[in-house]
Amino acid sequence: MKQPYEKYTKTDHLMWKRLFERQMEILPRLASEAYLTGIEQVGFVADHIPNLTAETNPRLRALTGWEVYVVPGLIPHQEFYQHLANRQFPASTWLRSPEQLDYLEEPDMFHDTFGHVPLLCQQAFCDFMADLSRVALRFIEQSHLIERLSRLYWYTVEFGLIHENGAQKIYGGGILSSPGESAYSVRPDVPKRPFDVEVILNTPYQIDRFQEHYFVIDSYEQLYASVPEIEKLLENIEEKESVY
Repeated sequence: MKQPYEKYTKTDHLMWKRLFERQMEILPRLASEAYLTGIEQVGFVADHIPNLTAETNPRLRALTGWEVYVVPGLIPHQEFYQHLANRQFPASTWLRSPEQLDYLEEPDMFHDTFGHVPLLCQQAFCDFMADLSRVALRFIEQSHLIERLSRLYWYTVEFGLIHENGAQKIYGGGILSSPGESAYSVRPDVPKRPFDVEVILNTPYQIDRFQEHYFVIDSYEQLYASVPEIEKLLENIEEKESVY
């Protein structure tokens, strides 16, 4: 698929502008430095929807070797992780309507692109996603293990926080594209837990409301370095279950 850029209407571009400006009013004080730098590096601006082919992908390839790969919407686990292992981030190209401003049943291109693409400029984070996906493909036929690994993806790539300069900052795309959860996630009264692979693999998540707690990494290098532990824990689960 290709991004049907010429088919975006004036209403679409105005919706992007509205969403972009709403988030950028609050994210400079809440988001990870790597994400904010990434916004500039990929050239995202308020006045038009990013052109993935002409603007975004050439910049990403030069920075980290990644690119955005257009998909129609949610795709199967195997296809999703295969793209990530190949350093292709799957993203939809449809944009929410004014009636869907604050709630969507599935991610649109603002979530996929604004929420996730700027962090694709951060090498350690990119390497984490690629290596995690290779682990996922190893266990792809075992749905119960993929469910465990999905928790890890959820609590990091989608809803992760990071310690930066003495504060907790946002790097998860699911938070970064949501004004309500951006403010909520960093509140001091909201439970935070240190990044712990084993705990995360055993912690179910929720998709229809704000998270009850968040996991906080110390660095993107810590995230990347955790992949061998993730793989080993999945192997241990597989081995225990085979015994019974």
